[in-house]
Amino acid sequence: MKKIAIIAAMALFTFLGQSPAKAQGKFGADSAECIKYLSYYTEYYKQKNYDEALPNWRKAYKLCPPQARQGIFIDGTVLVRRLINKNVANKAYRQALIDTLMTLHDTRAEYYPKYAVTTLNNKGTDISNYYKGNNEAIFKGLEDIIGRLGDDTKANLLLFDLNSAIELYQEGNAEVDAEKVISTYQRNIAFVEKMESNDITDRVKSDMEGLFIGSKVASCDNLIALFTPRYEAAPDDIDLVTNIVKMMSSTEGCVNNDLYLKATTSLHTMQPSAQSAYFLYRLNNVRDNTEAAVKYLEEAISYPDLEKATAANYNYELATFCVKNGMPSKGYAAAQRAMELDPAFEGKCYFLMGTIWGTTTCGGDEIARRSPYWVACDYMQKAKEKDASLAEECNRMIAQYSVYFPKTEDAFMYDLTNGQSYTVACGGMRATTRVRTQR
Repeated sequence: MKKIAIIAAMALFTFLGQSPAKAQGKFGADSAECIKYLSYYTEYYKQKNYDEALPNWRKAYKLCPPQARQGIFIDGTVLVRRLINKNVANKAYRQALIDTLMTLHDTRAEYYPKYAVTTLNNKGTDISNYYKGNNEAIFKGLEDIIGRLGDDTKANLLLFDLNSAIELYQEGNAEVDAEKVISTYQRNIAFVEKMESNDITDRVKSDMEGLFIGSKVASCDNLIALFTPRYEAAPDDIDLVTNIVKMMSSTEGCVNNDLYLKATTSLHTMQPSAQSAYFLYRLNNVRDNTEAAVKYLEEAISYPDLEKATAANYNYELATFCVKNGMPSKGYAAAQRAMELDPAFEGKCYFLMGTIWGTTTCGGDEIARRSPYWVACDYMQKAKEKDASLAEECNRMIAQYSVYFPKTEDAFMYDLTNGQSYTVACGGMRATTRVRTQR
């Protein structure tokens, strides 16, 4: 203790060497006592003799104004945490200590604003640690910190904040409904996404997404009820529309509804791309919006920066879609483009084009009505030559179409013989083939 007294006396002499007004301003009315106890507790603290440091720290904290030294708050949080952990069984005293700890953080943030981010993040960690089981206190405390720090909030605190909101919602808290949880998730995940990617932020983001999805708070019905009036009020708000698409995309079974289709369409209008056009084709296809589906798939194909292989695939998909939906000439043209872009599609495209001709009804005389079957067989023959895996199916189709060839006597009546060249023009398509009759 003698050593401590000597050090305190030296510190006192140093501080009192300043002008009285300045000393009193920083160290308070009883500056000598303030400085003395600052020195006492600091020396014990440096020696990690926390039990002796504590009563002297309490004296310094009581006597010294906040601006005397920032360390009184930093060291104080360490000392008070030790007391909290020692008094788990004494709930009332422990809670009073926790309140003191929070006051230390708040006072330091107020008087030393340069360190407010660190201070408030430390406070958030203490809230998470010492208010476990009290979701209302955690949520209220962390919301205040997040409101003050924004994306300077530690990533872990954003996760704890969301967890407390979900817990309150599931407990039936009147102030935390589904909308509040959803908005908390959206805000917090946006803050994490702004942070530099590292192991911690990546883990927090993954945990946050898993927690939110697993909570079932964002049911499709909840999202539709929440976002429909907002979308109707501001369909051109890109942030809103992006949120709607993102939230509904991540919710199971929530893409086959009017709101999702409208929001996705609005987003594509504001940020068009081949990918979003193709996605709209698929959405409209599922909903049997045939005209819109074709429109968006053709738009996707039209983008000049589309990779050749992707363009070929999109064209083939357009061809098959058109054939299934009664647009043979459009499908025929798309199949031609697909194999021109990528020869690997030739077998499938020839088969598809043969199918188109085999289902095409032409007007005119007996020969004109039967001539599409010649062309259909031509394409089936080409298809199996290009893709051996199609041979069995092609042979089956050739046998089926051959039944409808004209009889030899009918061809003779029109001055036609086997092998003779014949041009078929029908349904917006044109092909040159050869005459064949039933055997």
